[in-house]
Parts: sequence; structure tokens; C-alpha cells
Amino acid sequence: MNFTRKDFPQDFLFGTATSAYQIEGHAFGGAGPTHWDSFAATPGNVVRAENGDRGCDHFHRYEEDLDLVAAAGFDCYRFSTSWARVLPEGRGTPNPEGLDFYDRLTDAMLERGIKPCATLYHWELPSALADLGGWRNRDIAGWFADFTEVIMGRIGDRMHSVAPINEPWCVGWLSHFLGHHAPGLRDIRATARAMHHVLLAHGSAIQAMRGLGMDNLGGVFNMEWADPADASPEARATADLYDGYYNRFFLGGVFKKEYPANVMEGLGPHMPANWQDDFDVIASPVDWCGINYYTRKLMKPNSDPWPSHEEAEGPLPKTQMGWEIYPEGLYKFLTRTAQEYTGVLPLYVTENGMANADVLSDGKIEDPERTAYIEAHLAAVKRAIAEGAPVKGYFLWSLLDNYEWALGYEKRFGLIHVDFDTMVRTPKASYHALKEALS
Repeated sequence: MNFTRKDFPQDFLFGTATSAYQIEGHAFGGAGPTHWDSFAATPGNVVRAENGDRGCDHFHRYEEDLDLVAAAGFDCYRFSTSWARVLPEGRGTPNPEGLDFYDRLTDAMLERGIKPCATLYHWELPSALADLGGWRNRDIAGWFADFTEVIMGRIGDRMHSVAPINEPWCVGWLSHFLGHHAPGLRDIRATARAMHHVLLAHGSAIQAMRGLGMDNLGGVFNMEWADPADASPEARATADLYDGYYNRFFLGGVFKKEYPANVMEGLGPHMPANWQDDFDVIASPVDWCGINYYTRKLMKPNSDPWPSHEEAEGPLPKTQMGWEIYPEGLYKFLTRTAQEYTGVLPLYVTENGMANADVLSDGKIEDPERTAYIEAHLAAVKRAIAEGAPVKGYFLWSLLDNYEWALGYEKRFGLIHVDFDTMVRTPKASYHALKEALS
């Protein structure tokens, strides 16, 4: 790596991130069924119909994995809790095995000097709640607050930081408008409700944790920079709309108590009754803002119904996901978010990384592409800090190769290679490079 710790402020934190359903192995420990299990069991939804039953077997191998986190020199580990592991029916009686697992996981981090950074929800909704409408049902804000009290009542006293919901755009738009993630809907009315209710649930969880006496609470938003595919006013408008429903809708709700006007032109008729009355809860004060960033999109208009646009092919080098590598976008988001939404509030890059077609050869994985990706994006972070953005940390996605949702197990984001037959972990060259940089 072309940087060391000394290139960043003394209090700057380095971490790595994972999520429960992608690594734990959902078939273990009394976890209840989720809408991801049924989505994956439906033909055509997931590559090879793969699911999270085994994941990376982190449920049994968490100590080995945390040893790797500690050995790399990371300060923090960003993990998520599974709602269905803690409350198999989404409500009611907790699962003792689930609570005990997160208890052990937390203590194991602390024993290794790792700061536990929890995310309460990373997309695996209990099936019993999906049956009641899931994110379309306003009651989910209360159900989520109750779950928050159960899990944080058990481990909240030992958390360094907590965010309620990972990537609300994925929970709302990707899953209810595009249908690419569970529950796999393509319904604008469902989308409008899910996008609003996910923010209401976020605010409700923040309030529940404040009630438990917790602090260092934040929100985590995924962002994609949007540029027009050409110089036309029509392309500019499509990029602005993409920016609106992808980025500004969620930041605007939490930090400004408003949604973008260009987004409400399409979603407004489908919003739940009296939605404007929810902003006081949605905008419950947070202590920091997290940004998950991977790529940008070039947008152009088409003749389809609203939002009447589509992606254009970009010219930049791409990752295994087909995503353009555009570090400039991270710099732009860090500076814009501070200037327009969060002010002096600490910012964290809570996810950044790349999928790469890594190959295990003679017991080694050479992945210079990932090393270059990390270097370029950390250079963008340094530039933002130099210009006054209050960036306080960077979390790499991901610790392990894992279950990449609808793409199954073939897209490899990890610093550590996982053989999904044997579950053997092999650190990649990028892991060793980071370890040296953080030493």
C-alpha cells in the first residue's frame, strides 16, 4: 500500500465490515426463516438458487475470523445482527442461542482489542413480518424498535457505535421497485411506502437506543454518484433524479426533514397518509453519518414511465460487478455531504471495496487490482480531509468472500479468500499489504 497510518489523523479509525446473513450461516443456532430464504428458493432470483444457509460458517468460526481482523491491525469490526436470529418470528419470544451468539461475538471482539460497530439490520427480514407486509406496513417501525431494545438490551453496553439500518436505498428501491433483492417486488406504491418506513424505523430505533442510554449512534447510507451520459439538459435532469432517489431522499429525510421535489413528483401520489408528520422521528439526532460508496452511474433518458431513464455504459475500468472504478465520487460525496447535510458531524466511510475474480494458486491469491482500488479511494478520503471534511474512519468491504445476495457466492469482495466447500480461509495479497500499512 502507498500509505501508512501516519498519513491520516491520529484519531482516524480503520475497520472492516461484514453482514450477518452473508457470513454467519443462517441454518445454525435457531434462526427463523427470512424473506431472503424464500426469495432465494424462487427460481431465477439468485444465481444457482444459492442461499445463506452456510454462508462462511462464521457462526462456528467467528473466533478464527476475529483473529484475522486483529492480526491485520484493524481498529474496528463492523458487523450486523440478524433480526430473525434474535427473534425468529420477528416479534415475541427471543431465541436464547441468537442472543448468546452476539454476546460471545461482542466479548470476543473486546478480548482482541477490536471496537464493536454494530448494524442492526442488513436486509434479512423475518418471514413472519414479511407476511404482514414487511416494509410496506407502517407497523414495522414499532416492530424494529422492539427488536432494537431486545438485542441492544443484551449487547448495547459494549458497543463502540451502532447504526440501525444498512443502505436504506437497497431496502426500499432495489427491493421494491427494481425487484433485484427480497422481497422482489416491482411496485411503485410498495416502493414509496418502503422508502419512507425504512427511515421511520431508523428514527424509531435511534430513539429506542437513546432510551437505553446509548450514544455514538449513526445512520449508514449507500451512495452512487450520478453523471449525465451526455451534455443535454434531459440527461442532466435524469442524473439529478437518480441522485435524488438514490442519495438525497434518505439524507434529506434524516438531516433536513424533507424529500427532494423531483423524487416526490413520482413517489408523492403513492406515499402513505400523513407521511409528513413522521419527520420528527425520522430526523432523531444522530452522532455521525456513514457513507457506503462503490461506483458512479451515467444516466440517460428513455421513453419508459417515471423515472424515465436508464444507465449508459461508462468508459472507466470496472470491477467484477461491472461497476466503474471512480474514486472521485467518494471525495465528492464526503465534501458534499458535510457541506449540504451534516456540517461538523463526523463522517465515516462505512463500506468501500471491490469484487475481483481472485484465483487461489499455490496457496496464494494475488489481487493487485484490490490494492490499487483501496489506495485510490483512501487518497480520495485524504483529499476530502485536507479540504475540511470531518472524516473519522474507513471500513473496507469486506473481511471475507461471502454470499453476495442475488449473485450467490461467485463475486469475491473479501480481503480473505474463502473456499466455500471446505470453509478454509486464505488471506489475499491485499490483506497482507493492508496489515503492513496499518502496523
